[in-house]
Amino acid sequence: MLQGKVALVTGSTSGIGLGCAEALAAAGARVMLHGSRDAASAESLRADLAARHGVDVRYLQADAADGAAVRGLVEATSSAFGQLDILVNNAGIQHVAPIEEFPLEKWDQIIAINLSAVFHGSRAAIPGMKARGWGRIINIASAHSLVASPYKSAYVSAKHGVLGFTKTAALEVAQHGITVNAICPGYVLTPLVEKQIPDTARARGITEEQVKRDVLLAAQPTKEFATGEQIGDLAVFLSTDSGAAITGTALPMDGGWTAQ
Repeated sequence: MLQGKVALVTGSTSGIGLGCAEALAAAGARVMLHGSRDAASAESLRADLAARHGVDVRYLQADAADGAAVRGLVEATSSAFGQLDILVNNAGIQHVAPIEEFPLEKWDQIIAINLSAVFHGSRAAIPGMKARGWGRIINIASAHSLVASPYKSAYVSAKHGVLGFTKTAALEVAQHGITVNAICPGYVLTPLVEKQIPDTARARGITEEQVKRDVLLAAQPTKEFATGEQIGDLAVFLSTDSGAAITGTALPMDGGWTAQ
């Protein structure tokens, strides 16, 4: 389906990013994984993905908060594989605090990783995509690109910014065979979220199932988590010719959260 294509997925050693990398590799794309861990500790993950899907999978370490490092990541991927066709901007972090108590360094870090890295990666990738007349930029945004929650000022601001950037970029490259879209998940049962469940249950004196249903999924009518695999499957669809007419859009995968 995606044989001959090259994909870079930022923040792809676990969770949503790994789900996207897995789906793209399964569809035949060569994949550059990215994370903050050293190459040795990421080797088993890289080797497993390559062996199971029979595609070339590589790994690069880079600081997603550093614009120059993100641009270098794109350039290194293009150099390693000879091209870059699909860029999945997924790297992101979260911090929760009231505005007046929000650590200044956390604000700067969240904006850098969740928003500015999307710009830096796209800026570096677009010239090559234009030259080849084909490209896909898929930004992993959030339901918080569309609605807000208290105590998440930096995250909500960054994700709203990602959606605005997505629309602007899509218009700029619309006649070059490039699409730019934002996938907007609600809660996804990633390892990071799973670790929070027992602690929240103890703190609130409720069961882990109650934490899932009444705390994490309170805003999602289906009361079900999205999965990294589902998000990866949507990324694959957007990367195919069947997704060529979809651009500049926010695609919620939030169990009905933003329908309310």
